[in-house]
Amino acid sequence: MFDLLIVAATLLCALQAIRSPRLLMSALWLASASALTALLMYLLGAPEVAVIELSVGAGLVTVLFVFAINIAGEEVADLRALVPRPLAWLAALGAMGLGAWMAIPGLRAPGGPLPEPAFAAVLWEQRGLDVLLQVVLIIGGVLGVLGLLAEGRAHVRKEKQS
Repeated sequence: MFDLLIVAATLLCALQAIRSPRLLMSALWLASASALTALLMYLLGAPEVAVIELSVGAGLVTVLFVFAINIAGEEVADLRALVPRPLAWLAALGAMGLGAWMAIPGLRAPGGPLPEPAFAAVLWEQRGLDVLLQVVLIIGGVLGVLGLLAEGRAHVRKEKQS
């Protein structure tokens, strides 16, 4: 039950990070989501990954975001997304479905034990949720970079119009 509360709080923080109109508040919401993700990883039995997520995700990345926001300012730009909204929703729902499939044991087909654990078995059966969380973080980073590239194009267009 406690795990579900952490997941719900993480999703709430992530949604607030997306919806926040101010960049600084968005960075703080993102740091909260990262800290809750680190707590969830610790509770799932991956303390090493949790420490890395907490120090890098909630610590270093937040410091870099706040530093960049203070240098660049919080100008609001009228940007068009590079990723179409239906594709973004499809990717998000697919990631949530994959997470549910891996996290909820009843959704998976029962399988017999392997005679000796193969790499894939160790990776996906014993550490599956950890790997999935890292994949979600990588996808989020890629989408963030795409957003930054879109912002760069908007500034280039404005300079050409001037």
